[in-house]
Amino acid sequence: MIRGPLLNPPLLKGLAAAGHGARVLVADALYPHSTGAPPAASRVYLNLCEGMVPVLSVMETLAQAVFVEEVTYMADAEGGASESVVECRQRLADHRHGGGQQIAWSSLDRWAFYDACRGPEVCLVVATGECRPYSNFLLTIGVP
Repeated sequence: MIRGPLLNPPLLKGLAAAGHGARVLVADALYPHSTGAPPAASRVYLNLCEGMVPVLSVMETLAQAVFVEEVTYMADAEGGASESVVECRQRLADHRHGGGQQIAWSSLDRWAFYDACRGPEVCLVVATGECRPYSNFLLTIGVP
């Protein structure tokens, strides 16, 4: 079920085709968009130029459009959360999915993240203009 202020037609189409348990990759400008997800996944390019559109804006908009059950992010080189991950976690702290549950957050190292993003349940890739490294998120769509 789609809700909220989202206007981008290709993004709306991709979300409308996704169901419960489907995954959406929100990737920074440095991510290999063409090879880092299944060939059948729809791709929406919002990376007009550096900084446009930032990952935080996309994450907030998607969390208003669908029920996000889980977010897996790419851990930084030291195994921690990047600045953009910390920002997104703070901004999405009040979002809830089915039954009022909070979004579950987890991380994967770079190579494990790439492997997860190539899984068949990834149906949509959103390329952002975010240039800060390790600003990659894999969202699992939940139930209302």
